[in-house]
Amino acid sequence: MEASSIITQVSRDDEHLNSYANEKVKNDGSGESTPSDTPEPATVPVLPNAQPKKTSQGSKAGNFFRTLFCCIRGKKGKGPAGQGGEQCTDGALYAAGGNRCSYLLPPVRHQDMYKKCMVIDLDETLVHSSFKPITNADFVVPVEIDGTVHQVYVLKRPHVDEFLKRMGELYECVLFTASLAKYADPVADLLDQWGVFRARLFRESCVFYRGNYVKDLNKLGRELQQIVIVDNSPASYIFHPDNAVPVASWFDDMNDSELMDLIPFFEKLAKMDNVYTVLCNSNHPYNTTTGQQQQVNGPQNHVQANHSPAGK
Repeated sequence: MEASSIITQVSRDDEHLNSYANEKVKNDGSGESTPSDTPEPATVPVLPNAQPKKTSQGSKAGNFFRTLFCCIRGKKGKGPAGQGGEQCTDGALYAAGGNRCSYLLPPVRHQDMYKKCMVIDLDETLVHSSFKPITNADFVVPVEIDGTVHQVYVLKRPHVDEFLKRMGELYECVLFTASLAKYADPVADLLDQWGVFRARLFRESCVFYRGNYVKDLNKLGRELQQIVIVDNSPASYIFHPDNAVPVASWFDDMNDSELMDLIPFFEKLAKMDNVYTVLCNSNHPYNTTTGQQQQVNGPQNHVQANHSPAGK
């Protein structure tokens, strides 16, 4: 297995990850810091059985770095071999319906019966991961590929804890990432302290369509009007743009407040009859008509105006 195909994330010019047509929605951060010293083990949670980092040589290291962070790559209509993702062509876009056994999610739990379903992305939405040592990493996750263990350094987006905890109270939350489970599952174990995610979906649950790993909401087994997807990559929700709340891609800006700013909006959205009342034909809640904003935000605008889809 090519080492560079595990993690799905957008790239920055100084990180030499793989290039693709629809790159990041927004890149407002500076280059990633890459200090030479490694994080102190006492201050950084490390998964059990972590092994010392083995250094790859030459282009092998570069390839590993590139493919672990691939989101939109490969040939049109053809998924990379061994990397998961159901293939989909122009004539095979999914329609709603089907048997329960064909759905990705189990039946709704009793405690979530009247909640909307929130699909949440991982990389550049909740965290940023790197193979370069980061002194202030929140987690260090060992990932084994072809017998070699690589350390992945993970930074948590500011306010991610408050965001997840509150969303878990309001929504049936589902982690849906185009990364592989061998990386994303242990990260979710460390990130989700409250058991917010009712289910975790990985790359094999995506549809590989025109070179993109797409998250097909029709396959979840929930009513579309009751689903909202939070994601930094427009390619992830190209089948259902009217269900999306885009967020800016996050890398290392510790002054970022987007997740915190979104909490009041999602508190209001949770009370609506269906998400399309607010999200339909807007592609972003901050770009809704005045009337739609009033339905969600009331007389006061709880959402900062600088969160605009323009430039993302």
